[in-house]
Amino acid sequence: MRDEKSTPLRPDAQRNRERILEVALAELTRAADAPLSTIAKKAGVGQGTFYRNFPNREALVLEVYRYEMQQVADTADQLLRTRAPDRALREWMDRLAQYAMAKAGLADALRKSTGKYGSLAQLGHGPVTRAVTLLLTANEQVGTIRPGVTPDDFVLFIAGLWQIDPHSDWQPRAKRLLDLVMDGLRVGAPGAGGCVRDETAVDETRAGGSGRTVRRAD
Repeated sequence: MRDEKSTPLRPDAQRNRERILEVALAELTRAADAPLSTIAKKAGVGQGTFYRNFPNREALVLEVYRYEMQQVADTADQLLRTRAPDRALREWMDRLAQYAMAKAGLADALRKSTGKYGSLAQLGHGPVTRAVTLLLTANEQVGTIRPGVTPDDFVLFIAGLWQIDPHSDWQPRAKRLLDLVMDGLRVGAPGAGGCVRDETAVDETRAGGSGRTVRRAD
């Protein structure tokens, strides 16, 4: 991958790079072992141009994955602007699951290229970690999750997503997994009584005039 502090690319070189990434995303999502020569040909660039941008398969796969994960990460801030922190966190987890299933081929390519398992963990200090930090901090500040949960903890919690077969009926399994993660995060939360928040129950109770939350920790 290019160093972010390196000299900016010329417009034509930048277009070539973006085209390579666009084609690589499509090809690697289809097949983890897509030949680099095929990617270069479909991108309309020569081998020299290709390897100047990406000297090897690992560099290409990591950059494609980083770019795609940035798109997912960017939604964290958007969700926090329009939703309560706990709801924003849960919806962001759903979006991450959808990405994981849709881009399973790319995740496979990452594992094969790096020889390591845990594609999300590969970007431990990248955009996803920043998004997770933002979401966890927002929730901890209002007391909707237990204090002290780190981004590394969160990555371990949701690692099971990458064990689900994307060609199966994955939605119910992913939802159950993420619900369990969310329930675990809420245990011991000072602002939620350590229990799962039931928005429907709260709304119904308030509608009845009591204004009190109907569920609380025993």
